[in-house]
Amino acid sequence: MFHKDYERKINQLVNELTLEEKIKMIHGAGLFRTGAVERLGIPPIVMSDGPTGVRFEFFNDNWGRAGHNDDGVTYCPSNSAIAATWNRELAEKSGTVLGEEARGRGKDIILAPGVNVMRTPLCGRNFEYFSEDPFLISEMAVPVIKGIESSDVGACVKHFAVNNQETERNWVNVEIDERTLREIYLPAFEAAVKKANVRSIMGAYNLFRGVHCCENNELLGEILRKEWNYDGLIVSDWGGIHDTKAAAESPIDVEMSIYANFDEYCMADPLLNAVRNGEIEEERVDEKVKSILRFMLRVKMIDIVEAQSGYNEQTATYAGCTEQKPAVYAVRDWSRKKGSYDTSAHQDAVLETARESIVLLKNEEQRLPLAPEKTHRLLVIGHNAAKLHSNGGGSAEIAALYEINPLLGIKMELGGNCEVTYAEGYYVPDKNRQQVLNWQEVSLDELASEQGAYEGNDPEGQKIQKALREEAVALASEYDDVLFVGGLNHDTDEEGYDRPDLTLPYHQDELITELLKVNPNMVIVMMAGNPVDMSAWIDDAKSIVWMSYAGMEGGRALGEILFGEVNPSGKLVMTMPKSLDQVSAMVFGDFPGRTLTEEEHERMNAKLTETYREGVFVGYRYYDKYQIPVQFPFGHGLSYTTFSYGDMQVKEPDGQTFKVQIPVTNTGKLAGKETVELYVGETEVSPENPVKELKGFCKLSLAPGETKYAEFELTADAFRHFDEKTDAWKVIAGSYTIYIGSSVSDIRSVTTITIK
Repeated sequence: MFHKDYERKINQLVNELTLEEKIKMIHGAGLFRTGAVERLGIPPIVMSDGPTGVRFEFFNDNWGRAGHNDDGVTYCPSNSAIAATWNRELAEKSGTVLGEEARGRGKDIILAPGVNVMRTPLCGRNFEYFSEDPFLISEMAVPVIKGIESSDVGACVKHFAVNNQETERNWVNVEIDERTLREIYLPAFEAAVKKANVRSIMGAYNLFRGVHCCENNELLGEILRKEWNYDGLIVSDWGGIHDTKAAAESPIDVEMSIYANFDEYCMADPLLNAVRNGEIEEERVDEKVKSILRFMLRVKMIDIVEAQSGYNEQTATYAGCTEQKPAVYAVRDWSRKKGSYDTSAHQDAVLETARESIVLLKNEEQRLPLAPEKTHRLLVIGHNAAKLHSNGGGSAEIAALYEINPLLGIKMELGGNCEVTYAEGYYVPDKNRQQVLNWQEVSLDELASEQGAYEGNDPEGQKIQKALREEAVALASEYDDVLFVGGLNHDTDEEGYDRPDLTLPYHQDELITELLKVNPNMVIVMMAGNPVDMSAWIDDAKSIVWMSYAGMEGGRALGEILFGEVNPSGKLVMTMPKSLDQVSAMVFGDFPGRTLTEEEHERMNAKLTETYREGVFVGYRYYDKYQIPVQFPFGHGLSYTTFSYGDMQVKEPDGQTFKVQIPVTNTGKLAGKETVELYVGETEVSPENPVKELKGFCKLSLAPGETKYAEFELTADAFRHFDEKTDAWKVIAGSYTIYIGSSVSDIRSVTTITIK
């Protein structure tokens, strides 16, 4: 909470505002800005999308690009890439880059990070999120938020809450039990509030228990405001508000949308008239304005001064304050940081993160790393090798200052001593966004869900596909060293779109299968923000590398990994299942939703209901519980060196916490980094509980032969579950097992403890 003196000044300033001025402040007056009150020196709040960088400039009232080639920025690794580092320090560095660039571009809020759970491997926005595991999300999101907000801007954590699919994203109602809500879908948001003190939160598009999230008093009021004691700013997703009265009476503070009819927003003229007519109390509006002013003070947009201290029109943010002087007014806070963008320091941070985000999935016969001094002719195949990804993905799109794709990164690494030949391999038709005017303008319509990867299955597309495949296969038979770079792109990993299945698009399975027949040593690189089905060729492939959208230096980092300059240390943040029918949301749930019952039609403004019947068994919790084999497990990631684990030691020094440590030794010949993962579960596992859950991780950097200790501290939180009968968290006394290993499936040391 703010100091009482600030709250007093905020209340005084609210009293100076007219109802019309208050209404201006609580809704969009531009596509990315709120209304200003020049008379009192109150500026607009200027926002920008920002999952992977500060978005390019738009006109105030339409989605045309307004920049003059001066809005190119650092292209940051996606959250899924940041999480794959399992490195909290790099997460904070990534946040710092994003915050400095937002401030440098004159923004007050950067609409990031996204902390929603990867419930299924189909969600088009999973690349914007951190993980399937709430603990890992929380541990990585908190430092990202702190990094962002160190530059006097607000992070805006999104999308609150249970926003886990793009299909009918505005009209799907989510039904979920309280335990699952608390254990899986809320922890990252709670950590953002309580550990990171995040300054703003964005409501979600979907409905929660029959009410749209941006109008939902249970979520925004009872949980966020009251239970978590959150007094920060709550912003709607763009077009997430549908009812004036519901929004006014909920804790939502600012309404934003994709349309330019700003005065017609629910919290604009309709709310103004409702207050004038006595239908809604003005105090509801006052509370929203107070949140806005509190936010402005926190990011140093303004200071609030009292008239008796000496009113001077020239100190106000806006000139022309000629009316009778107010009791209090806002002035610009000149101590606010100015930020910066496109600096070499930012590029270095992005490269460092990209290096640690790349995951070595498979490496039979030590095919990797390739020896650059022995590589004289190299064939690189695959559209993704030459593809740029910074300009797609929905609201993640940016104008990157530059982007090093894999092909460029490989050539930069090898230099002129190697002849590098490129073959496209598979056909990706151009997706003409202008055919649907502008994707943002239709993003609230059903049309948005229908956009996705065009496979090129028309006769002309099939002809091109066949020719590219034949060319690539013929070349692969002539080269000793072949790299394939494929996966997904932002026609598939995209806002507003869920994939229909796990199949690689553009007939890549056929191509990879044929390539491995003529060159079984081919190295495969998969670039994607979501798992893909590799079953058609995984047994034949010797080496597989995984990378998410790793930012402007991703290609350079990949080149360094492939040729051994950098030892891979990334680990998977989501399970890679063998097939879609293994995913718990498909097995137990009704993804992407069922039609509404008549009773539901009567009481909610929705089109589908999605019931999370799998409960807490999301991701590895499900595969582990039911012993289902997967392609690659959660937390998996290989190295060019090897690590041995000693015996775990557990101490309980104060009766409240457990101190856990384990020695880890680099037993190979190369320096490397190992993420040591700690899981906790009941020794006698109850039917309603997972076998084990991630409760700690520690990344160690080890020279050859070096031993270090991974150290953890477990409090009662590591052993608790939410009890729906008492509506409270509860620790059950008994025997618990602590597992430490290199992944959820590669456990190296086990011990039991007793909770009294």
